[in-house]
Amino acid sequence: MTLPLFDPGQQSQLLQLARNSVNHGITHGRAISVVLSDFESELQAPGAAFVTLEKRGQLRGCIGSVEAYRPLVEDVAENAWNAAFRDPRFESVTRTELHQLHFDISVLTRPEPMQFESENDLKHQIVPREDGLILQDGYRRGLFLPAVWEKLPEVEVFLAHLKQKAGLPADHWSETIQIERFHSFEFGDAV
Repeated sequence: MTLPLFDPGQQSQLLQLARNSVNHGITHGRAISVVLSDFESELQAPGAAFVTLEKRGQLRGCIGSVEAYRPLVEDVAENAWNAAFRDPRFESVTRTELHQLHFDISVLTRPEPMQFESENDLKHQIVPREDGLILQDGYRRGLFLPAVWEKLPEVEVFLAHLKQKAGLPADHWSETIQIERFHSFEFGDAV
């Protein structure tokens, strides 16, 4: 997995774009339109990103793309807007709370399927603090970014919570379970 890397200037541009998109959404009800030529070629390339909003250390919204299917800057702008206004777990962000939001962006590598013989085998292959995981069994699906390891640092607990996020029991296991792993380059603002 080749991890995407962005210099501080590029990180700042993406974070400002995310903030501008949410601000634009408050006024206009949609994500900001991105002018690709305003950005460096690395930021115009296809990319998959998650935008996470926090308020006073608590999750306020998180939406993203697993696959790179549009320019990274467009993905960041759309997902910032979606995190602020379309995350079904939260009410829409308001103008009065915009200045209280902390923005984090995670740019993902392409997910790769994991091969394992058992749940124990899977647990031994997972690399804490590096791997993001996508779990799927039937129509149930859940994703955890690598940043979740900060809150759930043990493999067993991480996996149990991921199953629950997918709508499965924490102790669920089946022969049809599928796991994909990915890495991400993560950065945030100082608000």
